[in-house]
Amino acid sequence: MVQEATSRLRPRLQRWFAPYFALDEVGRDIVLYGLSGIFALVIAYTSTLALYREWGAMAVAGYFVAMVLSVVILKNRQRLNVRQLFTIRSLLCGLVLLGTLIVPLSIEIAWRTTTPNPYLHVQPEVTGIERAGQAFAHNKDPYQVVVQNGHVRSEPGIQTFEEFFPYLPLMAAFGYASSTTAPGQVTDARLTFLLVTLVVLIAAGCLAPMSRNRRLRVAQCLLVLPMGALPLVTGGDDLPVVALLLLGLVLTAREMDLPAGLIFGIAAAMKFTAWPIALLAICFVGFRKSGQKKFAMLAGFLAVLVPVVMPYAVLNPTAFIQNVVLFPLGLSGVPSPAASPLFGHMIVSLLPSFHRTYVVLIAGLGCAIFIRRLWRNPPRSAAAVATLAGWCALFAVVVAPSTRIGYVIYPISFFIWGECLPATTESSLSEVELAR
Repeated sequence: MVQEATSRLRPRLQRWFAPYFALDEVGRDIVLYGLSGIFALVIAYTSTLALYREWGAMAVAGYFVAMVLSVVILKNRQRLNVRQLFTIRSLLCGLVLLGTLIVPLSIEIAWRTTTPNPYLHVQPEVTGIERAGQAFAHNKDPYQVVVQNGHVRSEPGIQTFEEFFPYLPLMAAFGYASSTTAPGQVTDARLTFLLVTLVVLIAAGCLAPMSRNRRLRVAQCLLVLPMGALPLVTGGDDLPVVALLLLGLVLTAREMDLPAGLIFGIAAAMKFTAWPIALLAICFVGFRKSGQKKFAMLAGFLAVLVPVVMPYAVLNPTAFIQNVVLFPLGLSGVPSPAASPLFGHMIVSLLPSFHRTYVVLIAGLGCAIFIRRLWRNPPRSAAAVATLAGWCALFAVVVAPSTRIGYVIYPISFFIWGECLPATTESSLSEVELAR
C-alpha cells in the first residue's frame, strides 16, 4: 500500500517541484531563504506564542538579507570558480546561522535568566528536561507522577502537564547542567541540544558519501532554515534525536552495523519517536545479511537501550507508563500541550469517548501497513530505509492524537537523507566517492 501510494505520488511531486530542481544551487538558495523569510514574517505577526513571535521578528531580516545577497552572487557567478562559489555560499550560510539561530538563542536565554517570568522565553519541555536532569543528578527518579484513585495528582504551583517527563531516561542528560552551580546562561538545556546536534551532524556529514553541495544543503535545512532554527531556539529536543538517527543511517549505509546499532540505541533511549526508524534499520540488516552478522545492529541497539530504560520501567512501572506512554498518547487524563490541529488530534477532540479505541485502531493499522510493506518489498539500501522511515513518520505525525507541527522535521529530514544517501551498499561506496 505504501509502495503503491509512493509510486503514484513521486511523479506528481517531481512535476510540482520541477521548477525548483531546475535551478542551480544558488537559485535554490534564493528560493529557500526567501520562503524562510516569508515564514518568519508570518510567524512574527500571527503566532499565538510570544516565543515564536520573538524568533520570527529576529530571524526575518537574516533570511531576506541572505536572499538578496544570493541574488547578487547569482548575477556575479560567472566571475567565480566552483571552489570560490562554494566558499561564498558556505560563509553566507554561516552568517544566516548566526542571525537566525545563535543570536536569537542567546537573547532568549538571556531574557529567560533576567525577566520576572522566565517561562515566556522557553518551551515547557525544556524546563521538564532540566527538572529531570536535576533529579538524575541527585539520584532521584525523574518519573514522579502520583496517581490516586485513577487520577493524576498535581503538585501546588505547577501546571499538571509540566509534572510529566514524557521522554525516555537518556533525555534527562540534556538537563544535567542545570543541576550545577554554573550561571543560568550556560546551563540552559537548549545549548546542550545545539551542541550535540552540531557535533553529530558534522560526524554524519563527514562520513556520508555525498558531495560538498549536498552536505551544505543538509546543514542548511537542519540548522539554518526554520525547520531547524525555530525549534532549536525555542526548545528543540527533537533535533539531537534526528541528528543521531541520520548518523545511524550513514553508518548503516557503510555497513558499520554495530556502531549504527549503538547510535540508534542512544536515540531510542531518549525518545520513542526514534524507535520506528531504529527498528526499520534493524529489520533491513536482518533481511540483507545472514548468520551472526544480521544480529550485530540489534546487539548494539539493545546494549544501550536495555540498561538505560529497564531499571526505570521495572522499579516504578506505574509512573513510567504514565509519563512515557499514556501522557504522549493523551490517555493520562491530562491534556498535553502538543495539540496541533492535525487529523488525529481533531478526531479525538471531536469524539473524546473514541480516544482509546482510536489509539488502538490506528496503532494496529500502522503496524499492519508497516509489516506488509517490509514483507512484500523490504528496503534494499540505507537510502530506501530513510525514505520509508519518512513515510512512516509522516503517517504518525498526521494521525497521532497528540502531536506538534514541529514533528514534521522527522519526515522532512528522512526524505532529505533518502535523496542524499546513495542507493548502494558499502561494497560500492568507493565508486560513489570517486565519482563525487
